[in-house]
Amino acid sequence: MNTTTNLPDAKRVGMVSLGCPKALVDSERILTRLRADGYAMSPDYAGADIVLVNTCGFLDSAKEESLAAIGEAISENGRVIVTGCMGEEADAIRAAHPQVLAVTGAHQYEQVVEAMHEHAPPSQGPFVDLIPQPDVKLTPRHYSYLKISEGCNHSCSFCIIPDLRGKLASRRIDAVLREAEKLVAAGTKELLVISQDTSAYGVDTRHEERMWKGNSVRAHMTDLARELGGLRTSEGAAPWLRLHYVYPYPHVDQVIPLMAEGLLTPYLDIPFQHAAPSVLKRMKRPANEAKVLARLKKWRDICPDIAIRSSFVVGFPGETEDDFAYLIEWLEEAHLDRVGAFRFEPVEGAAANALPDPVPEEVKEERYARLMEVTERISAAKLAAKVGRTLPVIIDEVGEPDEDGDIGATGRSQADAPEIDGAVYLRDVPATLATGDIVNVTIEDADAHDLYGLISG
Repeated sequence: MNTTTNLPDAKRVGMVSLGCPKALVDSERILTRLRADGYAMSPDYAGADIVLVNTCGFLDSAKEESLAAIGEAISENGRVIVTGCMGEEADAIRAAHPQVLAVTGAHQYEQVVEAMHEHAPPSQGPFVDLIPQPDVKLTPRHYSYLKISEGCNHSCSFCIIPDLRGKLASRRIDAVLREAEKLVAAGTKELLVISQDTSAYGVDTRHEERMWKGNSVRAHMTDLARELGGLRTSEGAAPWLRLHYVYPYPHVDQVIPLMAEGLLTPYLDIPFQHAAPSVLKRMKRPANEAKVLARLKKWRDICPDIAIRSSFVVGFPGETEDDFAYLIEWLEEAHLDRVGAFRFEPVEGAAANALPDPVPEEVKEERYARLMEVTERISAAKLAAKVGRTLPVIIDEVGEPDEDGDIGATGRSQADAPEIDGAVYLRDVPATLATGDIVNVTIEDADAHDLYGLISG
């Protein structure tokens, strides 16, 4: 007599991921582990047996957003596990939301899985599906974040990242390269290298060497960049490779020729934060702004198309009008391609909170507006100079035909990282255009942030 055993439905987990791309990578790894243990993913609250909320705790405003997200998940589902940077403040989370089932800290994957097993034991268990499953991705198929390390060795006075995520802990370079190769083989056309301090990769392991493809490779940013530059997609094309969170250490100079050779995308994300020496000193950051200007010029001589993005803090305690004027003058000379700005916000536990001479809120707002006005003018001029050029563009979204049958699309140039920079808007694209395609686009127009163009014939 034949008997049939019906497996119970898999327990389903929902995920709310807040904060930076590094947290998004954590969310992907957690979900990958849970799926390997027999859990299924739920796209909404209603279908989830438990909701995971991966929190951000970098700024007080981010903590408020995290608490609000936890509250929404409890209201909509009722069964919530909290993880991420704000998980280090378990007492505050439980005080606001005593119903949460468990709280774990940043990149504590094992603890999250254990909490899931306790509060929603897997109904099927692992190994039900003998076909290996790909890792869970929370980004579109055509681009992926590649996290190379955790933590940070800096002690910036405005930052509590070392308290949240610990000191620098670099991944083995062969493991990083293996992951990158796997992502590209699975369809990734753009890799975004991220960490808290990409330039410091391997410092904690004394740049240990590992064998990769028959060669010994150091855990060092320049070796990593060179090896990543050798990756190829299934079509034989080089994927775009972006370096994020790059502190301008001397060895950064060595990656610029790789951009000129086409091995790396000509793009650097450098967190300058300020330019005035007195402010940088209070921030406990290197105060070599004049040297940086000379290096920017040298980089542009080597690779004229290099795009530099950065972020700056206005209204840091003790910032005078002269300090702010110095920053504006520096920005006029640096001529950065992409700039983000933040009004200083005290973070619980940060040393900057004890600094004298806080800047009034209305002064912060006024300086923020002035800085954005300057940087938008610079951006508009730099983008206007691209009108008439033909640039490679990666497609993020293809629209539906309008009433005339015309189709538009949205993409990004090599100067634009996803989510944080501008876009390239295309008109009259062919119906065969797909997300992830890289096409040559003739730029027809520009504004302060975006480009507009037509695919070249």
